Order: sequence, then C-alpha cells, then structure tokens
Amino acid sequence: MATSSEVHIYELRRMDLKGATVIDGFPSVGLVSSIVANYLINALSLKQIGMMDSVFFPTVSLIRDGEPMNPVRIYAGQEPAAGPYDKIVVFISEFQPPPNLIKVIASAVLDWAQEQRCEMLVCPEGLIVDKDKDLTLSEDIEVYGIGSTRKAAELLNSHNITVFEEGVITGVAGVLLNEGKKREFNVLSLLSEAHPDYPDARAAARVIETIDKILLHTELDAQPLYEEAERIEDQLKTIHRQTTVAKKPPVPTRPSMYG
Repeated sequence: MATSSEVHIYELRRMDLKGATVIDGFPSVGLVSSIVANYLINALSLKQIGMMDSVFFPTVSLIRDGEPMNPVRIYAGQEPAAGPYDKIVVFISEFQPPPNLIKVIASAVLDWAQEQRCEMLVCPEGLIVDKDKDLTLSEDIEVYGIGSTRKAAELLNSHNITVFEEGVITGVAGVLLNEGKKREFNVLSLLSEAHPDYPDARAAARVIETIDKILLHTELDAQPLYEEAERIEDQLKTIHRQTTVAKKPPVPTRPSMYG
C-alpha cells in the first residue's frame, strides 16, 4: 500500500500562493471536476507550476502541443500588475486514482496547500441523479455545497448555496473534506447534479457559476460550457437515433425475380 512518502509534489516554478483558492481536478462523476479544471486553466490562462508523481502512478506521458506532461499537474496564474485579484491554483489529472492511492493523494494535496499558505480548497463534484431526470435546462440542475469548517459553511450560506444534508461523497473530494475538518482547513465541496454515463458539461457549467460567486475578483463566463453541452447532447441524440434504427427489424420486401 502506498504511503504519503511515496507521493511527491515537484515545483517547476515558485509563486506566492498565500491566500489562494485551490481547485481539485481529479476525475469525478460526469467528469465534472475535470471539465471545471480544464475550463479554469484555459479561461484564466494558467501556467503549469508543478506536478505530482509517484511510482504508483500510470506509466504514461500525456503529449500536448509536442510537449510531454505528467498525469497529475498543478497550474496557477501570474500576479496582475495592479488591483485586487483572486489567486487560483488548479490540480488536474487524467487518471482516476485507485482506492489505495486516494488517501495518499488527498493528504499530499492538503499538505502542499497548507505549506503554500493557501486559504481554501474547492472540490467540484458530480452528484448522480436518476437517469430519467431531464437536466437539459440549466435551471433544473441543483448545486449543493458542504464545508469542512464553520467558515466554509458560512461562505455557502452567504451565497445562498443549498447545503448537502445527507449522502456520501467518495474519492479524493471525500477524503479532503474529512482531512479539512480534522486540520481545521477550509475545504468546500460543490456537488452539481450530473449524469454519470457521459461528460456532463452542463453540470460543470453550473459549478463554474457557483465558483464565480465565491471568487469576488474573477469573472467567469460559463456560456462556452453550455455550448459544449449542447454539442455533446447532439452527438448523443445522433448515436441514439442510429442505435434505434439499427435495432429495428428489416422491412419485408417483395422478392425480386432476379434474386
């Protein structure tokens, strides 16, 4: 079994991250956290500042724009010249951690966030809903929140975010909540109703809108994610139609005299 000493974070560049908000981008239901993390990296032009590695991680290199990348990376933004701003840090991963690594990864993330004197850790998550529930309208998608500290709970209340009262939060996000409570560190889990069978960009967009409320000095536009959701839905509808047609029995025709 992996231990905390076998997961390492390597810094590629040093930045002042005191007071920063850290986003957990490890895969979740509907890939909500992954979509949110990728959106923030692209929308805010964040740069890679570090990576997490372990002998237990997949032996792969992700190649993008001719550059090799580690399976778990850390991104952050440059400090603007003037004016108030939000410091944003994003952990992003292309692989789903196996059960034996979840606690180790969560502890490493939280250790690093505390060492950097970050203020809060936000975990975007998908919340499994009934497959028959219609979530094509954004207003039908509920976003719930749960905090590890009283300060985090007050943040939810001040922004009118519905508290997640009963249920189970698994994976890295679940461990981060427990560790945050134990260490009295602000961890906020935002759960958006999502379909588990495909990447749910609409659910991710609702989380982005909620994060936009929390980050007072950052403007986030979730519209591109809604447009992405429509594209995904159109693809799924096309696949569904093709599958339906394929399942239909052939229409009988009159035999040809020519065979």
